[in-house]
Amino acid sequence: MGPHPAVAAIRLAVRRVLHDLLNEHDTDAVRAVPALRTGGPADGPDAPARSRAVRPDAVTPDTADAGSRPRSGRDTLVSPPLVLVACSGGADSMALASALAFEAPRLGVRAGGVTVDHALQPGSDLRAAEVVLRLRELGLDPVESVTVAVGRDGGPEAAARDARYAALDAAAERHGAAAVLLGHTRDDQAETVLLGLARGSGIRSLSGMAAVSGAGGRYRRPFLHIDRQTARKACMVQSLPVWDDPHNTDPAYTRSRLRHEGLPALEKALGKGVVEALARTAQLSRDDADALDTWAHQAEPSVRDAAGALECAKLYALPAAVRRRILRRAAIEAGAPAGSLFARHIEEIDRLITGWRGQGAINLPGKVVARRQGGRLLIRQG
Repeated sequence: MGPHPAVAAIRLAVRRVLHDLLNEHDTDAVRAVPALRTGGPADGPDAPARSRAVRPDAVTPDTADAGSRPRSGRDTLVSPPLVLVACSGGADSMALASALAFEAPRLGVRAGGVTVDHALQPGSDLRAAEVVLRLRELGLDPVESVTVAVGRDGGPEAAARDARYAALDAAAERHGAAAVLLGHTRDDQAETVLLGLARGSGIRSLSGMAAVSGAGGRYRRPFLHIDRQTARKACMVQSLPVWDDPHNTDPAYTRSRLRHEGLPALEKALGKGVVEALARTAQLSRDDADALDTWAHQAEPSVRDAAGALECAKLYALPAAVRRRILRRAAIEAGAPAGSLFARHIEEIDRLITGWRGQGAINLPGKVVARRQGGRLLIRQG
C-alpha cells in the first residue's frame, strides 16, 4: 500500500524540483570537464581515473562492485548538491522538510535545513531550537537556526521578509547550497495576486511568486500547485508536530486579514475555486510579463541614438507596455531603487513622450531626474 495521497503529492512535487536541480548540476559538471562525456583527448591509458556523472538508476561495473549493493544517487564529478529547506515549523514548511528528507537520499542529494528566528515574539529562540531538533530528527544535515534583526522599512511584513531572505541567502552561501526550498502554497500564491491587484502595480504584480527565483535560481517553490490543506494533511498523517504562528491570525497584518476575511468573503460571493483561479491568473500573467520583458529588452537598442540617449519619437512608436518597461529599466540603471520606483513614476516619465507640452523635469527616487531635451529623453542622477 502506497503513502497517503497528501504525502504522495508533496513528495512528487519535491522530487520534480530535485530532478531539475540534478539536471542543472550534471550540466554544470559536463561544461566543466566536457571530455569526460565526449571521450576527448584526456581519455587515454595514462589519464587519471575520474568519476562520471550517471543516471540515478544506472548500474554499471563502474557504479557497483561485485557482491555489493549498487550505489544509490549519483557518482558525480563534484560532491552531490546540497539543498536546504527554509522551515518555520508551520505545516507548509514541515511538510516540505519531510518530503525533502524522504526524496533527497533516494536521488543522491544532500539535504539540510534553516530556520529563521525573527525575534518578534517571546520565546522565539526556544521555538527555533525545537524546529532545529525536528529537522535533525528527519535526518537533515546541516541544520541551523539564524536570528535576525527586523527593521522597519516598508512596514513589519516587508521588513521581516527582507531580513528572512537576507539570512537565507547568507546560509546558502555559507553552506554552498545549490538551492533553498520554500513552502509557499497555492493559497499563498492567491493571496499574493490579490495583494498585487490592490496595489495596482501592473501585470508583474499579478504574476505572484515564481517557482524559481533569486540569484542563480536559488529559491525553489515546489508547492505552488498544492493547496494549504494538503500540506497540513500530510503532516497529520505522518504525525509531524506543527506550529501555528500567531502572526498568521493577527488582523494587524494585511495578509492575515486577506487570508481570514478577504478570501473567504470572495469564495462566499463567487463560489469555490477562487484560489485555483487566482493561482492560474498568476501563471498566465507571469507568461505575459516575461514575454513583454523580452520584447522590451530586444527593442531597447533600436530606440537609442549613437550616444546611447533614448529617442522620444522611436519610443512613442512602441506599444505602451513595452515602452514603459524600457523607461523603468533606464531609471533603475540611472540609480533609482527598484523597490521605490512605482507605476506613477513611470507614468510621469511616459508623459514626457506621449503628452509632451514643454513640462519640466521629473524627480524620481534615488535623486534621479528625467527630462526631455531636443527630442531625447535623458534619465540621470540629478
